[in-house]
Amino acid sequence: MTRFRSIISRVVALHVVAIGVTSILMPLALYWLLNEAANSLHRDALRAQALTIASFLHPLPDDRGVTLDIPPEARPIYSGEYALYAYAILDSKGNVLFTSRPEDAPLSAANDPLTNDSFSRRRSKGTVLIGVNVPRAIGDRLYWIQVGQDLAHRDVIIDDIVASFLPRVAWITFPILLLLLLIDIMIFRRALEPVRAASDTAAAIGPTTTDIRLSEQSMPSEIVPLVHAVNQALDRLEAGFRAQREFTADMAHELRTPLAIMRARVDTMEDLPLRRSLEADIVNMTRTVNQVLDIAELEAFVVDGDSKADLQAVCADAVAFMAPLAVDSDKTIALTGVEAPVWVRGHAEALFRAVRNLVENAIRHTPAGGTIEVDVAADGTVRVLDEGPGVPLAERETIFKRFWRRDRARPESRGLGLAIVTRVAAAHGGTISVDDRPGGGAVFTLRLQSAPPV
Repeated sequence: MTRFRSIISRVVALHVVAIGVTSILMPLALYWLLNEAANSLHRDALRAQALTIASFLHPLPDDRGVTLDIPPEARPIYSGEYALYAYAILDSKGNVLFTSRPEDAPLSAANDPLTNDSFSRRRSKGTVLIGVNVPRAIGDRLYWIQVGQDLAHRDVIIDDIVASFLPRVAWITFPILLLLLLIDIMIFRRALEPVRAASDTAAAIGPTTTDIRLSEQSMPSEIVPLVHAVNQALDRLEAGFRAQREFTADMAHELRTPLAIMRARVDTMEDLPLRRSLEADIVNMTRTVNQVLDIAELEAFVVDGDSKADLQAVCADAVAFMAPLAVDSDKTIALTGVEAPVWVRGHAEALFRAVRNLVENAIRHTPAGGTIEVDVAADGTVRVLDEGPGVPLAERETIFKRFWRRDRARPESRGLGLAIVTRVAAAHGGTISVDDRPGGGAVFTLRLQSAPPV
């Protein structure tokens, strides 16, 4: 059963095995029962005939034996080529006294004792003769009355029914069982429909939908404890997730005040080299705190299904915002691609954060005198191209994880910028990837879902 993962497939497999066994055993059992019933009816009818023949026996005077006097109207069923019954009357030693057969022999085989209640004998013609032995006391003597019936007789229809049962009737057993299997499948599918609905609901639960719970109302009673336990686990996970998110946001907020105080005190310092060094450290710390706040906000961020944003305008704002930083770093930044509005499904502010972080990442890795290019395509794709060292193949998955840094000695990087981009892309149903830029450098591609124009 390990190869069948679903409940329905296991039930169907077991039913198929059961149907295969039942379709073989049921006809055999029915055939045996019919055969036994037919033999019982034969024996009862033959015993009745034996008693009837016994009533035709009359004792002779002086206890010299018996005589058989069959009425004329009853003789046709015991004599002639098409006689329905055959009889033989034997004394206690097995000697034949009267018989309807031309041969002067008992109906049973020579080695069959008369004490057997019934007998079966294959005749020389190939037909089967079945019969009974009925003892009868007349006077002081015991006589054995044998009555038999040829199964090939045209009036023996019960045996014809039994003989034709397997080829004519038994075949219907398998289609009936197959129909029952199909009905069982429909029943099980209907019974497990709440489980299927619960699995669809569970698949929709994610970081932004932690409040969804599985319904216990329509669940089968056997699965309710499991669903209840899953809901309790989701409650605990949501509480832990919320506590972690609130702690991160609170910590970032609380760090802003000390950083502002430090910035004010550093501004009053007279040692110019030391002041500039501390100002650079404070700028890096402020940037990290802001990124942590962005991460905390994006954890609960959900894009409205009807919200739209002009991707070209978002990229233009991001380039304008980051242009001073590029100029201070002796680098050039340019906006290329389409100039008309590019409408995508999404939130303009969140997309601005994503593009800003991509541009900031490109500025940080591009050497002095280099160029950063932000290219907007009409299909809702943004490409940010830099002239840096590029991204090795082994690192193209890990660079989008939080707090991952290739060079941890660089104080200006905390490994959060690309993680923010990844979260924004996921919230918008988009993707983010990185490839090599022809001629050197890296190309970060943000793909979003297009939306109809406003």
